[in-house]
Amino acid sequence: MAPDCKGKRFVIITARFYPQIAEWLEAGARRALHACNVREEHIRAYAVPGCFELPLAASRAISGGQADAIVALGAVVRGETAHFDYVAGEAARGIMDVQLATGVPIGFGVLTTDTLEQAEFRADPKRGDKGYHAAIAAATLLRIPSDTRVPAR
Repeated sequence: MAPDCKGKRFVIITARFYPQIAEWLEAGARRALHACNVREEHIRAYAVPGCFELPLAASRAISGGQADAIVALGAVVRGETAHFDYVAGEAARGIMDVQLATGVPIGFGVLTTDTLEQAEFRADPKRGDKGYHAAIAAATLLRIPSDTRVPAR
């Protein structure tokens, strides 16, 4: 069930390195936000070249007062070099750092796969639909009041 986020502002930031994957992820995120009662005029979307740029873009959107929550989307596909490890790890760390420093929820929709086919499967709205799931994660976190203490397990 999608949480009600009527009146909340979301920013979708999409790494465009793999254009088809980016389109699928963003479409899924938009469907999720509409299911959460977020009006189209309360959704801003920005494109960045790759996943490494997602944390700075999120930070800027937050500091500019544009968002109650962010959805960060993209794909990093393993290649023949260590580039995958650096980009995937630093994008994840950077997004988490921004989220923890600001208290603004960021739905993590960065796919990290071994092959392009795996990324396509996970992004495709008819199969994995990970853009949808990332937006639902951000919306769900947004509904937890910032003064709430979550008990340790």
